[in-house]
Amino acid sequence: MSISRKLSQTATGGAGEYVEDVFSTYLYTGNGSTQTITNDINLADEGGLVWLKNRDAATNHRLYTTDLYSGSNSNLLQTNLTTGGGNTGAFELESFNSNGFTLGYSGGAYSESNGANTDYASWTFRKAPGFFDVVTYTGTGFTEPDIPHNLGVKPACYIIKRTDSTGDWFVYHKSLATSEMLVLNTTAAATGNNMFGAVPTATTFKPGGDADILNATYVAYLFAHNDGDGEFGENGDQDIIKCGSYTGTGGTQEITLGFEPQWVLIKKVDSALDWIMFDVMRGWTSEPGVDQELKPNLSDKEIYSQSYGASPVATGIELTGTNNYTNASGGTYIYIAIRRPMKAPETGSEVFAIDTQVTGAPNVTAGFVVDAATRTLTTGSTSYPQLSSRLTGGQFLITSSTASEVALASWQWDYMDGYGDNIGGTSTTLVSHMWKRAPGFFDVVAYTGDGIAGRTVNHNLGVAPELLIVKSRSFAGTDWLVLDTLNTQMLKLQTTDAAITDINIIDNYFGNGATVILPTNSNFTVSSNLYVNSSGAPYIAYLFASLDGISKVFSVTKSSGSDASVDCGFSAGPRFVMLKRTDSTGDWYIWDTERGIVAGNDPYLLLNTTAAEVTSTDYIDPTSNGFTIVNGGLADGDYIGYAVA
Repeated sequence: MSISRKLSQTATGGAGEYVEDVFSTYLYTGNGSTQTITNDINLADEGGLVWLKNRDAATNHRLYTTDLYSGSNSNLLQTNLTTGGGNTGAFELESFNSNGFTLGYSGGAYSESNGANTDYASWTFRKAPGFFDVVTYTGTGFTEPDIPHNLGVKPACYIIKRTDSTGDWFVYHKSLATSEMLVLNTTAAATGNNMFGAVPTATTFKPGGDADILNATYVAYLFAHNDGDGEFGENGDQDIIKCGSYTGTGGTQEITLGFEPQWVLIKKVDSALDWIMFDVMRGWTSEPGVDQELKPNLSDKEIYSQSYGASPVATGIELTGTNNYTNASGGTYIYIAIRRPMKAPETGSEVFAIDTQVTGAPNVTAGFVVDAATRTLTTGSTSYPQLSSRLTGGQFLITSSTASEVALASWQWDYMDGYGDNIGGTSTTLVSHMWKRAPGFFDVVAYTGDGIAGRTVNHNLGVAPELLIVKSRSFAGTDWLVLDTLNTQMLKLQTTDAAITDINIIDNYFGNGATVILPTNSNFTVSSNLYVNSSGAPYIAYLFASLDGISKVFSVTKSSGSDASVDCGFSAGPRFVMLKRTDSTGDWYIWDTERGIVAGNDPYLLLNTTAAEVTSTDYIDPTSNGFTIVNGGLADGDYIGYAVA
């Protein structure tokens, strides 16, 4: 099947499902009352686990499981405590729904789950073969009982907790010896034990010792490990979860997963150290020193601006430095990692939005999780237009400048439907264009240079990008380089310059020293030039492609005496158009429907200047499937562009 459109799959487990169907990180603000969290995970029919944590204060991690739920008792468990299942009274977690869950309220808000004006994180794990399962059982007191499960594969990690009384959180992980275990509620290193009988199978696991006391009740959370045998995604052949181990180097290394993670749990197993949990929604970025972590064995509030030296990359986790929690030289670590979202969009509104700044949080609203955004003042400003991404956190670059990246912590990405802007208040002059990463549509890659010509950088666009924009984040005076793969030419985003068509020059940026190497559906190539690949330097790349009915990368020639028509294949005119002349000098124009794309004057902004919006020209008009470049407006010549429905 083509990646051009997502095919809807409705299987209840395994093949054809997406990671979005079985896992969610959802951030919310407590309201001190009943609140429904809609994360599109079907817990009512399939069952699973909801894990909550107050991000603002030192409160307990709170786990609620469908298998323990009895209507008046959510059987609360807390990973940082040994207490058994607790009756939370009148429904702290009120219900498990077909598209999420509902938080309850009893005479006042629960500060640990739904306190007014308090920020929380939730992680939802849905039962699904090849991903996750929950099993409850009663101990027999005999050695190595066979406990059946429905994971469908051999569990790679499972966590057992006694529910009727106090007891530790015992952790089995496939990377440890069968005679070893970890304890989730402590910092303890892996120790010998009689807690697990034998290696689990695709149908059973075998608890022992304190995980099998006569008549005691337990819950077990089972995690799969996909190793080229995952049955997820559009073709039912993708991996979404990995349980593995690695040895720290104290330097730079990549833990190869085969996918980009959105959530990871890491533990150093050869010494006493906390468990560390990261996710990209709260702020797990490529930027050193700004990892926002939580520790399942502690009640601590979320910690910001820590430098753990672990970052998500297109095919795994990049580790840098000597942090003891993640990469001490010679240290042994285990992890569970879950893949980032993988569905292709069906409509443009799922992945692209335009908004002006408003009061409240988020200041700029998209209606989806935003991965990258531009913001421009229609009145003009020396520090605009700005471009930033979730992967780089509170950092931005100015598209009209060759300057290095600017740190601004108030670029806040931890919202489910937009992002936080630093200006505050209401503004009718700030316009933001927002993208969500999605296969076949758009991707963002943050990478560290290695200084080697012909270096390939992995991406997750799933198709060969038709426009590739690369910028150094640390070197001032470096150009924004735009590779137009449709015409094998290169432009500079911050200038009006005509396109560069000399292959030898383009090879100096996107080649191996002998020839230009065009991007593929999984990677792009950079030279050793400091603009794109200086050893140890950080870079950002934005990748755009044509997706049927949603986006279009195009080239068009405007000739004297007639309009130039661009058929985007849309069902109506575009909501966004970017246009640049390539055979001669010309600005980088952007139009959008928030400000007006009509059969008349269309306000435009320029990516290559700090100039104010121009409202007195009619350069483009919408059509039923795209737009036209109006005769008598822009100069005749060759143009490239990008449009979104």
